Amino acid sequence: MSLLKYNTVLFDLDGTLTDSGEGIMNSVAYALESYGIKVENKDDLRCFVGPPLYDSFEKHYGFSKDEAVKAVAKYREYFATKGIFENKIFPKTRWLLEELKKSGCRLVIATSKPEVYALKILEYFDIKKYFDVVVGPLLSGELIKKEDVIKECLKRLGNETSENCIMIGDREHDIKGAKFNDMASIGVLFGYGDREELEGAKADYIVNDFSEILAIIKGDRYEKGNFTW
Repeated sequence: MSLLKYNTVLFDLDGTLTDSGEGIMNSVAYALESYGIKVENKDDLRCFVGPPLYDSFEKHYGFSKDEAVKAVAKYREYFATKGIFENKIFPKTRWLLEELKKSGCRLVIATSKPEVYALKILEYFDIKKYFDVVVGPLLSGELIKKEDVIKECLKRLGNETSENCIMIGDREHDIKGAKFNDMASIGVLFGYGDREELEGAKADYIVNDFSEILAIIKGDRYEKGNFTW
């Protein structure tokens, strides 16, 4: 077993392990229609993939907090039965999880998707078995912010310190949530964020594919702050 640079690996779910854009965008469009907002091009809703939904409805459509809560409830009407399965796993996801487990890593899901849905998705793709802990917001509205989700992950790991942990995600809130918890982070470019967003959030590493993630965690190459691959 190799000496790991990071022995506990936290993963975002949407845009990091699975390509869930279709189901999320369809669910958002369904919610917006209940407000009389017709979305002609669903690609315009890509900004909803990853960040907390409440924040996205407020930020991108000017909803009040109360309207955002109601919009998320409408979103879940579609997502719970259809959108959850309008999703696909990235081709090398299972390979990476297998390699990390073989290397001795503890694997964790830290997602902005409600925990109950995250568990169903992991079971649907038969990858739940790789994870020691799965944490996401509660349907009641607790653990909305990514920094709180990550903090809860550390708590469920037995109050693990963040020194040997790393967070992997495709959006700025993944990186900022890691920084809030004094944790290293990897931003991935194959999800729904871009290099500008990830560099702006000060990701420790930015990668193009799963092989680079494995190299960083095993300490095979690359130093913190190297943004060129």
